[in-house]
Amino acid sequence: MMKKFLLMCCFLLGITAVSRAQGGGRMSPEDRVAAMKTNLKLTDDQSTKILAIYKESAVKRDSIRNAGGDREAMRPIMQATNEKVMGVLTDEQKVAYKKMMDEMRARMQQGGGNN
Repeated sequence: MMKKFLLMCCFLLGITAVSRAQGGGRMSPEDRVAAMKTNLKLTDDQSTKILAIYKESAVKRDSIRNAGGDREAMRPIMQATNEKVMGVLTDEQKVAYKKMMDEMRARMQQGGGNN
């Protein structure tokens, strides 16, 4: 069940990145961490670790994208990234993160992700 949840989170993060790209630019790793810091009350240490994870993931995804890969090819990277991020969060933050992902999923189902 946890793997299924993580996969869904990764998929939603990927869709969010794509919808932002279509709507005026993807969120940078710094923007994503800033949003998480606010919503999940990350510590400075957690923010630093998660920023490094997102930057590494962005480089890998860009490499795949430049090689002509599609979202399906990026799925393992997104899943690994999400697992690393979850490893940095406290149990309480994981609950809030799951709620954030559920809300994002609901928005995606209702309006295609554009607010």
